[in-house]
Amino acid sequence: MRFFITLSYDGTNYHGWQVQPGADSVQARLNDALSKLLGGAVECVGAGRTDAGVHASMMVAHFDTERSLDCQQFAYRMNRIVPRDIAIEKVDPVPDDLHARFSATSRTYHYYVYTRKNPYRRHYATQLHFEPDYDAMNEVAKVLLATEDFTSFSKVNNDQKTNICHVTHAKWVQMDGDLWRFEITANRFLRNMVRAVVGTLLEVGRGRMTKDEFCRVISQKDRCSAGESVPGNALFLVDINYGKRTTNHLAAQTES
Repeated sequence: MRFFITLSYDGTNYHGWQVQPGADSVQARLNDALSKLLGGAVECVGAGRTDAGVHASMMVAHFDTERSLDCQQFAYRMNRIVPRDIAIEKVDPVPDDLHARFSATSRTYHYYVYTRKNPYRRHYATQLHFEPDYDAMNEVAKVLLATEDFTSFSKVNNDQKTNICHVTHAKWVQMDGDLWRFEITANRFLRNMVRAVVGTLLEVGRGRMTKDEFCRVISQKDRCSAGESVPGNALFLVDINYGKRTTNHLAAQTES
């Protein structure tokens, strides 16, 4: 049987989601908990691969087992094993052909910035030392909705088979006073893509890049032409959508 794990985590102490030699990761912590509870080596598959220091208020992973599970109790037991900076929200049975990564239809990230020095924001938002023109950045962000090739915003030498992505939402939103967040939704994201997009939009916001120049960055398909990547600590994966099929299946499980 296949099960989905819905979880959240503070990525501060991890070298990203994915298992990697000699470094702690969120996936490694989940694999350890699953293996202890199921009595054998178990590997989960995540919906995406967040970078070092990046957080998730919603992540989904799947694992397979032949054992029948009490999902509520299993989630409780997982929470007893994983560190306090990882929280298992729920465990749900799903059809075997549903894949945490490949079945996802969209993902949403938020990136937070602020301008006034604030000791309580510094861990989860990036302080800017200038006042950005958010209207200008929102006007240029519309270009992303008509863009397909995001090579200019992708980490060099990534292992992606294609750099084609379809962005459906990209907007700066004021949260509280000088605290703003950039919201972006797409069917998929490349490595470092959101941080590179934000860094390049901030060049627009500080008057160093025009809309035409932003468009040229995209057309050049060259990471060196875009702005610098912003720090990962202010980035959150906040939503993963699997469409009506998964929603209906989980609703049926709840009703039964």
